[in-house]
Amino acid sequence: MQHRTLGNQGLTVSAMGYGSMGTVVGYGASDDDQSIAAIRRAHELGVTFFDTAEMYGWGEGEKLLGRALAPFRDEVVIATKFGFTPDFGTDSRPEHIRDVVEASLRNLGVDHIDVLYQHRVDPAVPIEDVVGTMAEFVDAGMVKYLGLSEAGPDILRKAHAVHPISVLQTEYSIFALDAEPLFELLEELGIGFVAYSPLARGFLTGTAQPAGDYAPTDFRAHMPWWKPDNYDANSQIVDRLTELAVRKGATLSQLSLAWVLAQRDYIVPIPGSRNPYRVAQNIAAADLTLTSEDLARISAIAPAGGHGGRGTPSGWL
Repeated sequence: MQHRTLGNQGLTVSAMGYGSMGTVVGYGASDDDQSIAAIRRAHELGVTFFDTAEMYGWGEGEKLLGRALAPFRDEVVIATKFGFTPDFGTDSRPEHIRDVVEASLRNLGVDHIDVLYQHRVDPAVPIEDVVGTMAEFVDAGMVKYLGLSEAGPDILRKAHAVHPISVLQTEYSIFALDAEPLFELLEELGIGFVAYSPLARGFLTGTAQPAGDYAPTDFRAHMPWWKPDNYDANSQIVDRLTELAVRKGATLSQLSLAWVLAQRDYIVPIPGSRNPYRVAQNIAAADLTLTSEDLARISAIAPAGGHGGRGTPSGWL
């Protein structure tokens, strides 16, 4: 497994990470034993970067990840996030941040968090106050590196001026391109990029079904890519990408992840799967080389990303 550097503060992780949201929420029924097996398989294959959040099951996701990683905690980088409320509002008041971080440490069963993110920008709390509070945990040795999620240029600049931000996490895939205008700023400030949902929440796995086929609690039942007006057009993109993947001797998922890795050397995708076999398939994408012709072909197939948008507003656009 190759490694990549995120930011200028010393954070180095595997080129492929693991996103654990689906182990507890969002994508239908889950099985803890299978999820733990998938997480440990990722580690066996060289993954050192594991991502979770308070919001993933309101502590249950952190507990599961903590149990899975406990046998080799010192060999991995654990990232978690604060800032959502149960009704999907935002709360980054300093006193709330402190409560959440202390709970996350307990849930994960660790004495420090490697990467602490603000999950979403809170318009009611100045980012300077948020990052100032986050930095208190760095000073206390309870957090190593700071990150933001779905933050725009103004917020990034203000945050970075208070304490170095090592990484920005934002959705990014062949279907979701709206983070690309931020790359120049990330390079200017020396901030790494973590791509969540690099498989377009499953649409780029070749297993997508129409929105009505999912349970109401499944995120995909409510997302624009799956809506009737967009589903067929997006499926046609998938068919064409799959043809290219087959010619490369790869799966659609591997092609999609290799595309993310090829965009910048400071980008780390964090696909998540609860199936150890699919985890191994995803990780193999790190060894897939895409030529300039391959990348041009992908751009021609999906020049504006997926039809319908990703469903998460880009506040910086």
